[in-house]
Amino acid sequence: KKKYAILIGDGMGDYPLAELGGMTPLQFASIPNIRAAAAAGEARLVKTVPDGMTPGSDVANLSIMGFDPARYYTGRAPIEAAGAGIAMAPEDVAFRCNLITVAGGAIADHSSGHITTPEANLLMDAVEKKLGRDGRHFFPGTSYRHLLVWRNGPLAGLATTPPHDVLGQPAAKHAPRGPRADEIIGLMEDSKQILAGHPVNRRRREEGRREATQIWLWGQGKHTSLPPYQDIFGLTGGVVTAVDLVRGIGRLAGLEAGKVEGATGFIDTDYAAKVKAALAILEKKDFVFVHVEAPDECSHNGDLKLKLRAIEDFDRNIVGPVSAALAESGWQYRLIIGTDHRTPVSIRNHTAEPVPMAVVDGPFSPSKTAAGRFDEFINGGKSSGMAYEWLQSLLGTKPALPVPGQG
Repeated sequence: KKKYAILIGDGMGDYPLAELGGMTPLQFASIPNIRAAAAAGEARLVKTVPDGMTPGSDVANLSIMGFDPARYYTGRAPIEAAGAGIAMAPEDVAFRCNLITVAGGAIADHSSGHITTPEANLLMDAVEKKLGRDGRHFFPGTSYRHLLVWRNGPLAGLATTPPHDVLGQPAAKHAPRGPRADEIIGLMEDSKQILAGHPVNRRRREEGRREATQIWLWGQGKHTSLPPYQDIFGLTGGVVTAVDLVRGIGRLAGLEAGKVEGATGFIDTDYAAKVKAALAILEKKDFVFVHVEAPDECSHNGDLKLKLRAIEDFDRNIVGPVSAALAESGWQYRLIIGTDHRTPVSIRNHTAEPVPMAVVDGPFSPSKTAAGRFDEFINGGKSSGMAYEWLQSLLGTKPALPVPGQG
């Protein structure tokens, strides 16, 4: 039976930059393994974000896993709750809870200097002790990414803003708006005093690192569901990622989605551990989805040098070893490589423009192929269609997916 591997470097897409001689990071970077797959197979631009939807990693990753976001998306936080193994009742509302840095009234950092998970968990424990109550609880996650689950919490008419969308802008200008927004703002304000004197922040301050000055709540929604991969594609498999968002999509789709020791969601992630986990899944099952967050995080930081490193690390440490292992396996396989959305370093935010994806059927020998094109200007920069429709066809079927609650 054919094996399927999807390898995704989050946020790799970008714009031409003067610093790179008018090239984009994908055009400039040394990515021989991706270009080998593109040369041996096919590369095209696909649209990952349906018209009218926000170009977030939630919507885009649903799309590149073969699901129409317009039918299945209910909010980012419920997907992350599923990834964290947090059960949600029908009346629960989940919120993404970032630990952020506000300086001079402006959102300086959506990640509190990429705070470590042990540090962040201590801070979130303090927040839960002070602000948690029956029916409203804060759950620790990875690095700056955490969750609030609130029974009958605010939802209808409430508008919130991802902090990475408004870096450098006044926090008050982008505070939640709508019914019961005052309750959300109250929690965010109350967190400031809790975090200000915490030993973790005192130590970070002494070491010249950014502090987590408050929580920021956004991405709200109620429980969601997805049809199982085995039902719609006839595939068993798993996802390999550092982030609960992608882990949640996998779990909702009935895929294995365990945590990988050393996976951080940044450039210090343990790539070898991710490759090992991916190949272990393919040994037993049909499908694996490997997600690397680092290029997106570097883009949000506006760090071009680091973004180039993250793209090249993805090619060298994920695409290369997985391609080689597949070539040596003796399996029939389909390898799909791409990105979920663009995150241009010049604007430090996501955009909805089409992104490159490549597919090759194996076995093929990566070392014996020419360098194919893999950038934002394939086919003159024109999209060949929606990503979820193409992925449905690549995974062996183009099913009529059921509406949630109907199968």
